[in-house]
Amino acid sequence: MFVLELTYTAPLDQVDAALAAHVAWLDEQYAQGVFLASGRKNPRDGGVILAVAEDRARIEAIAATDPFVTAGVCAYRVTEFAATKTAPELDRYRESLS
Repeated sequence: MFVLELTYTAPLDQVDAALAAHVAWLDEQYAQGVFLASGRKNPRDGGVILAVAEDRARIEAIAATDPFVTAGVCAYRVTEFAATKTAPELDRYRESLS
């Protein structure tokens, strides 16, 4: 599982100009089963996405297609972790340590 932390690198008016495209991109990732949760940070200096994929390279490739990235208004920090305990709704994403 992955935590994707977005940090805005441009003023909010530039972020907002890319927001509709970013939301459409989010919707695509949810439809493909990659994203589990997302939202703005408070204060509004970026966002957070909880995601699943086969490996880090896949997540980084997906993040590179974010309209926020292509517009140059945010940077990503990707953290991979083993979800060894989850809420019942996330049981299918639970991992065991080897």
